[in-house]
Parts: sequence; C-alpha cells; structure tokens
Amino acid sequence: MSGYLIQRLIESLIVLLVVAFLSYWMMGLMPGDPIDLMVQSNPDFSAADAARLKALYGLDKPILERFFHWLSAALQGDFGYSRLYGQPVFDILWPRLGNSLWLLLPSLLLSVALAVPLGLLAAHKRYGWLDYGVNLFSFAGISVPPFWLAILAILFFAVTLNWFPASAALPNDATALDMLHRLTLPVVVLTLLSIGSFIRFMRAAAIQALTMDYVRTARAKGVSEMRLMVHHVFRNAVLPLTTIVALSLGNLFSGALITESIFAWPGMGKTIYDSILGNDYNLAMVGLLLATVMTLTGNFLADISYAALDPRIRLGAESDE
Repeated sequence: MSGYLIQRLIESLIVLLVVAFLSYWMMGLMPGDPIDLMVQSNPDFSAADAARLKALYGLDKPILERFFHWLSAALQGDFGYSRLYGQPVFDILWPRLGNSLWLLLPSLLLSVALAVPLGLLAAHKRYGWLDYGVNLFSFAGISVPPFWLAILAILFFAVTLNWFPASAALPNDATALDMLHRLTLPVVVLTLLSIGSFIRFMRAAAIQALTMDYVRTARAKGVSEMRLMVHHVFRNAVLPLTTIVALSLGNLFSGALITESIFAWPGMGKTIYDSILGNDYNLAMVGLLLATVMTLTGNFLADISYAALDPRIRLGAESDE
C-alpha cells in the first residue's frame, strides 16, 4: 500500500506541475499585463519606459524561463503580491478559504445526508410515486440555473417573508448567531443545486445492487427490507457516491462563484473570478492551483475511502503481484 501511495503522490505532483505551467501560460496570453495597465493609466509613460519596466521585472523573457523563475520563488514560499489588494497573496486567500468552508462544507454535508436516504428510497420503491417524486426533485435541482434559484430565494425569503437577509456579508461585530442566520439562505440554495446529482448516483447504484445475487439470497433468508437496504444495498451502493462527493471537494474552493457573487460572500470562487477580471496574475494563479490541489486531494481520499468501505479492495494489489 505504501508503494501505491507514493505512486499516487508522484502522479499528483506531475499533474499539479502541468496545471501550474498551463495556468501560467494562459495568464501570459491574457491582454493587459500590469506594465501595459501602468502605461495606459499614465500618459507620461513612454514606450521606452514600458520596455525598461518589462526588462526590470523579467516580463520580456521567454514564458518558460519566467515560469521556472516563478516556480523557484513559489517553492521558497514566495507567491508574490496581489495587484488588486497590495498584500501578499496568501494574506488574501486564507480568510477567503475559511469563508468558502463556512459556506460550502455545510452544504456538501447536508446534500449527502439527504441524498443517501432519498436515493435508497427511490431505488427501493422503483417506478412508484415516491420514485417519480424524488426523480422530479433531482432533475429540478440539476436543471435550474444557479442565479435564478438564488434570486428567487432572495425575493421570496428575504424580500417577501423577511426571514433572512439578502446579503450574507457579515458586519465587523457579527456573532455566531448572525453568521448562522446570514448563511442559511445561501447554504440552502447550494444544497438544492448539488443534491440532485447525488440522489441520481445513489439511486442508480442502489438499483444495480438490488439485482445482485447476495440481495436475493438475503431476501430468501427472510432479512427485513430495512436491514437489507442498510446492511446490503447501502454498503455496496455508497462507493460510486463516494467518488462524486470526493471530487466535489475541488468545487468547495473554486466553485459556487454565482452563489457567492449574488449573496455578496467573499469566498474563493468570487476571489478567483475578480482576480482574473482585474489582471491580478499572482492571486489568480495561486487560487487556481489551490483548487487543483483540493481536487487531487479529493481524488486521493476517494481511493483511500474505497479500501475503507469495501475490504475486498486492496490499494496497489495489482502492482504487488
């Protein structure tokens, strides 16, 4: 197993290096680098001044040389300064990383907690009214545009009923209760947007498990339907759902852009979006790499959870033989 873990770590580092170079290369293709913006904002700057500044900051060098220079500095913990905020990049990203966790982690846990029983029930009552109702709910969650659902929730719960504030932005003296009150609406919106796909995966895996011989054998032995669904169907159907949930970890830090923007919540998705629009290369680069690291981590955790949930799976068994 240790060989498998080392192999996956090396593969993840290679993927991260390739993503870093592609991100750096695409950033370099974007119009309007910081020197161009300085020249456009100050008519006293001449073309010679721009060329001198580009040579001073190394922007006139080939893209590969500039990338290795950035990579060398990054490996020493120097990720540069944010052009928009005038602060070190990680001083900007850490608070927003926590904001994304506060918003998206409860949504993910709530989605899984609801999707598992609903998917099992739909599979058990296949082609019944409960199955049709759960399927309709799932397809509605998958199909509805995020911005439309968020605006509808604000209009109904914040404007009409006045139960929740329209903005999730916290004042400086906010308490834990204020935070819970302001985050309830965006968490519910994100839960409704993500739960549909989880239910569909859980239902499909449970239906497949119900056709297996061990399920028919358990029924022939007189096992109750509740015990059958929990101890036999769920334990085998949860593996595909584990993959989807683990891969959703990357979205915790880069996704939910629309929801964060509509509810004015300063999370990672909105920060990455604003940094790209504002030509803040350092901030956008590190934000994208952080999202990539979380996606790779989620993929790795999915493999580990396979072995934990199903003893028949041995990590690296093929390579050991």
